[in-house]
Amino acid sequence: MTRIGLIILFISLSIHSIRAQIIDRTPTGKSVLIKQNSKDTVPIINPATLENGGKLIEFLSAETYNVKKMDSMDYLVFVGHVKIRQGKTLLYGDSLILNTTKNTLEGFGHIHINDADSVDIYSDYLKYLGATKKAFLRKKVKLTDGKGILTTDSLDYDVSTKMGVFTKGGKLVRNKTVLTSKEGVYYGETRDVIFRKKVELHDVDNHIITDTLEYNTYSQLANFISPSKIITGSRTITTSNGNFNTGLKQGYLYERSEIDDSTYHFIADEMAVDDSVGTGEFKGNAIYRSKDTLGFDLLANNIKTNKTKSVLFATEHPLLLIKQKNDTLYIAADTLHTGKISDLSKPIPKARDSVGKITDTTLNKYFEAYHHVRIYSDSLQAKADSLFYSLNDSTIRLLSDPVVWANNNQITGDTIYLYIKNKKPEQLHVFENAFAFNKIDTTTFFNQLKGNRLNAWFQNGSISKMITKGNAENIYFALDNDNNFIGINHSNAQIIEITFENDEPAKVVFRNQLIGNMTPIGQTPKTELLIPGFIWLDHLRPKSKLDLSPNFH
Repeated sequence: MTRIGLIILFISLSIHSIRAQIIDRTPTGKSVLIKQNSKDTVPIINPATLENGGKLIEFLSAETYNVKKMDSMDYLVFVGHVKIRQGKTLLYGDSLILNTTKNTLEGFGHIHINDADSVDIYSDYLKYLGATKKAFLRKKVKLTDGKGILTTDSLDYDVSTKMGVFTKGGKLVRNKTVLTSKEGVYYGETRDVIFRKKVELHDVDNHIITDTLEYNTYSQLANFISPSKIITGSRTITTSNGNFNTGLKQGYLYERSEIDDSTYHFIADEMAVDDSVGTGEFKGNAIYRSKDTLGFDLLANNIKTNKTKSVLFATEHPLLLIKQKNDTLYIAADTLHTGKISDLSKPIPKARDSVGKITDTTLNKYFEAYHHVRIYSDSLQAKADSLFYSLNDSTIRLLSDPVVWANNNQITGDTIYLYIKNKKPEQLHVFENAFAFNKIDTTTFFNQLKGNRLNAWFQNGSISKMITKGNAENIYFALDNDNNFIGINHSNAQIIEITFENDEPAKVVFRNQLIGNMTPIGQTPKTELLIPGFIWLDHLRPKSKLDLSPNFH
């Protein structure tokens, strides 16, 4: 007869001989209690015979039990609300068969293990080894530690270490968080569960897919130790090392993790995200790429974000790239940040007549840079102490000692507005103390223009026209048809207009109160070759994008 057959026989015999073989009953007549070291004690096992230092399995109560002996083995068959104890572990079941010779038992129906009041396990079937304190639970297994509920069809549990192993699929439910995998290990001491093979986590906000995941049922912290994806709405985080707390909605990611959203793509050496308030921080070669119509990238070693307010705050060698088809605009500074124009505490000074109430939400954005601002593009370069760029009026405002270079031309003033159209320079406006210098090829001579205010217009990235107003002054080196110097024109007027061809002055027009003279170049004193206030700042000019940031090196 097989072992299973013996078990079934024992249960059957015990049920049919309830009345004849009851040794003792409580006053209610429903259960029997055997107390160790009392006159009613039934010798279950001799402690001296236990292997590996196992503790005695102590019978507490049952409706009936039956004593059997078979193949040199002693068995006790307990039926009806059975309760057994070993140390701090309580075992319950509809029926339990105890092998007193080997200190093992098998249980059937409504099995319940209470492990030191910290872990409860339920199943339909149990095999328990008293010497090693290992339990093998099968069919409708449920483990709970007071926070999470783990269900599976097969669980091997070590009472000594409070460790459970499942290999045929399992599911953990913690509030609205559901974790599933093919295999897993539960650690009762730490409340950690390591899930392996086809791991998925679902909660109200997130869907996590990975191959290995460590989850703590108390803290709700999920640790990623293999390539993983965290999907939250339109956002997907890809990482292979990090953690995410599903309760606090906070995560820390390492080893060049990535975030991809419908409007942006982020990559950095380290990331910290807090979805509860919509903030994030990104460190180490951080790269933010926008996917909106503006099309810009932001590089820095530290970028802080606020998704609710659409804020990016970059420090540690930040670099902004405003992407164009053929001529990207690079902006570097000590600090760069962007946000919504509607969130500014003060209105932006009006730069164009078309500026007004923002109706296009995609234009409700500004960029601000301050301290040591430098700009580079193939057609234009600039520097200033601070910059403000509003998308609503497509105007870059350069403040505090601004300088703009375009090919052989340098323009300075107290404040410079650079108007952008289709991501290219369209017009430039200088407020107060305007100077414009044009270097003549490889010579040491400069065409010069000075006035209170100055406007310049661009065509295909080059200056096409320039007008200065208010106390305008001009020094112009005249050339003959063979480009030989023939004289110097030094003039003053209320308005001076210069037309350019191929980045060189081609025509000069003076309006109102013209005073001037032409002198041969050889007869002009050196002191009259320069307008007072002239300074050539080419040494400050960014020569390439590599001059802007170490992120390019």
